[in-house]
This record gives sequence, C-alpha cells and structure tokens, in this order.
Amino acid sequence: MEIVGWILVIACFIISFIGLVYPIIPGVIFLLGGFIVYGLFFSFADLNWLFWAIEILFVVLLFGADTVANAFGIKKFGGTNAGMWGSTIGLLIGPFVIPVAGILIGPFLGAVIAELLVERRPFGEAVKSGVGSLVGFLTSTVAKAVIQIVMIIVFFIAI
Repeated sequence: MEIVGWILVIACFIISFIGLVYPIIPGVIFLLGGFIVYGLFFSFADLNWLFWAIEILFVVLLFGADTVANAFGIKKFGGTNAGMWGSTIGLLIGPFVIPVAGILIGPFLGAVIAELLVERRPFGEAVKSGVGSLVGFLTSTVAKAVIQIVMIIVFFIAI
C-alpha cells in the first residue's frame, strides 16, 4: 500500500505542475491533495499545524502571484482592465482552440481583441497590451512554479 500511496502523492504533484500551463486544471488543489493523500495513506501526525499554516500562506501567495503578475504585465505595457479580462478569457479558451500553442496565443489575442473592441484603442497599443499579457502570464507561471517547488520542499522537510 505504501507504493500506491507514494504513486498517488507524486501524481498529484505532477498534475499540479501541469496546471501551470493548463489553467483549467486547479494545480493548487492537486498540490494540497497530494498532502492529504499522504496523510490518509501514512499519517497526518507528520503534517502538524505549522506545516498547514505555512502551506496555506503559500496558497495565498500562489493566487496573489497569478493576479499581480498578470495585472502588472498588462498595466506596464499600457493595457487596461478590458485587456486584463480579455487576457484571462483567452488564457482559458486558448488551449482548447489551439492545443499547445493556445496557452501563449490565447492570452495575447484575448488582450488584443478586448483592447480593440471594448476600449477602441489603436492596433499598435492593443498589440502592446497583448505583449504585456504574455509577459505577465510567463512571469506568473515561473513565480507559481517556484512557489509550488518550495511547497513540496516544505512537505518533504515536514515528513
């Protein structure tokens, strides 16, 4: 049963990293799910209140990193709230419309289209906002990957 437990824990961790590039997969839920699977198969005694407090703080940081990086990227490149919403919609739809490349093309096109249609901005400014959304997404992905790695390291230190 130990092997099955570890396979499930590691599978949850791997799926959480897949969620970095496919935002429809709730990566943080799978990461926390890996901790819970460990507790169910082995023992929750290793995962004390301090461990859970630290991990909850990292979860908050994950959500903050995602929001702040995206907003920063778009605003830094002159985008508006419409561009930010368009980028988010493009991020969710892109991977389904254009598998693999849609994760990068979706936010870019979403921001550009939103800037053009909602804000009636010139094409050059809309494209600049799209580039900002792409920079924000990539920055957010790297930040979330680092935070998730730290969360897993904290888990292994705790056990």
